[in-house]
Amino acid sequence: MSGKNELTRTDTDELTAVERGHTPDAPRAAIPAVDIFEDASAITLLADMPGVSRDRLDVRVDGDTLTIEGAAEIAAKEGMRALWAEVNVPRFRRMFTLSRELDTGRIEASMKDGVLSLRIPKQAEAQPRRIAVQAG
Repeated sequence: MSGKNELTRTDTDELTAVERGHTPDAPRAAIPAVDIFEDASAITLLADMPGVSRDRLDVRVDGDTLTIEGAAEIAAKEGMRALWAEVNVPRFRRMFTLSRELDTGRIEASMKDGVLSLRIPKQAEAQPRRIAVQAG
């Protein structure tokens, strides 16, 4: 990133149970792996959420906080039962603090093959622009 801190992780290994979403009322949540890319006009976030379908996904912005939550559903074929499962926490949750330089009203989201893709455009004022220099 450009050093302007457009997107900041709010989760760490030291998160409390409540911050992880694990309370007596809510099940424990896994933290999805995320890759973040930046270009001149936007931030792109790719989150690995295996087993999460679009209808079991919740992406929301509240103030400057982006929250990604999803429930995985790994169904075995009829007559079969799982002997081993790599995904043992069926819920994913991750939060980020967004910079004011990002335009949260124009976020684009898509889900394909268990990967959530979010494109968060920069505000027009935050995008680089060329200044015309006049002679004379």
